[in-house]
Amino acid sequence: MTTAIIILAAGQGSRMVSDLPKVMHKVAGVSLLGHAMRCAAQIEAEKTVVVVGHQGEQVSELALTIDPDVEIAKQKTQNGTGDAVRQASEKLQDFDGDVIVLYGDTPFVQPETLQAMQDSRRNGHDVVVLGFEAETPGGYGRLIMQNNILTEIVEAADCTDAQRKIGFCNSGVVCASAKTLFSLLDEVADKNSSGEVYLTDIVSIANARGLNCAAISCDESETLGVNTRHDLAKAEAIFQSNARLAALENGVTMMAPETVYFALDTVLGRDITIEPNVFFGPDVTVENQVTIKANSHLEGCHISEGAIIGPFARLRPGAEIGGNARIGNFVEIKASQVDQGAKIGHLAYVGDAHIGAGANIGAGVIFCNYDGVFKHTSVIGKDAFIGSNTAIVSPVNIGDEALIGSGSVITKDVPADALAIARARQETKSGMGKRLMDRLRSLKAKK
Repeated sequence: MTTAIIILAAGQGSRMVSDLPKVMHKVAGVSLLGHAMRCAAQIEAEKTVVVVGHQGEQVSELALTIDPDVEIAKQKTQNGTGDAVRQASEKLQDFDGDVIVLYGDTPFVQPETLQAMQDSRRNGHDVVVLGFEAETPGGYGRLIMQNNILTEIVEAADCTDAQRKIGFCNSGVVCASAKTLFSLLDEVADKNSSGEVYLTDIVSIANARGLNCAAISCDESETLGVNTRHDLAKAEAIFQSNARLAALENGVTMMAPETVYFALDTVLGRDITIEPNVFFGPDVTVENQVTIKANSHLEGCHISEGAIIGPFARLRPGAEIGGNARIGNFVEIKASQVDQGAKIGHLAYVGDAHIGAGANIGAGVIFCNYDGVFKHTSVIGKDAFIGSNTAIVSPVNIGDEALIGSGSVITKDVPADALAIARARQETKSGMGKRLMDRLRSLKAKK
């Protein structure tokens, strides 16, 4: 059975107190919308429709950046979830399969949960709703069950006193065939305390038609909706806690796990050691037996087996670190390949470069890779030695086993095995230092 996903991302999100659309705020380095779209991709949905409204152009651009094949539907007025789903009907008018409704501000719904909803559909249920047992039901809609049949969803504002005591609550996620879903929505009115078109009303309408409605349950944390900055922080904390636990269970040593922050797509091998205060941005892969020392910041990089990174190292996008390489304290690497066993010990900037195997980059070395308009690339040969405080003015090629004298400014290629020194000749004038200092002290005393 084919499946389409509708993601509702039209809300204003005024409680975020932000100029940014709510679904563009990030958890684990990925937008809330990105989390929902990733879930859709994992179940291999045939079609995905994102319903936009408030600041729709920004949200549409983000959605299309994530998936160029996504369909965009627009909700012109904020008139409830049912009305938002209706806006997707034109995009799915020829779709003959199931539809799952997700929310752009609910990042943690799992593919396995959606699969369970699909299984329930295949077992003969016409409408399947995702519910959870709420620790504090509060403002959640209540799922009214009778003999394991979902008979009604009642919004919190419309609950009776007895219904408010029910702990089984509505997540908002719904699964039904496209034909059934849009047919039921055609009958939904806005006769409720909010004057909105509720998606939840399809359950009572379905029961009145004699259709079979069911609810499956998931953990409450999976259904967390992000409406405020507090919710955003809570979502981040939940993700990080789960990610740290998964890392520990899969062979990663962390001395202070609570200080390590992962991104959604962080990939870790085994027998990795991560010291305190390490931050993983998006798109980081770390192979086996790597040590990442304290206070390092990594994003968009790949670290091969046995490398040692940090402390206080920064790997920026495009950094490719070879096996057993050493990247030391206060070293920044961007868009560069560092080959097997190369060493960049401390206080260096390497940008747009290829560092050969076994090469040594001394303290204070910088690659001058930007001329104000274009970026340029330099190549350092294997086993080359670049002395401290050298400036490599790209583009240059330094050959294998070449030696660069400390303090040099290298603007031309250096052949293999050569020694290059590019600095002003030192002059020493006997006694001049003392005479100069005596004169300066005398001038100061006269003031």
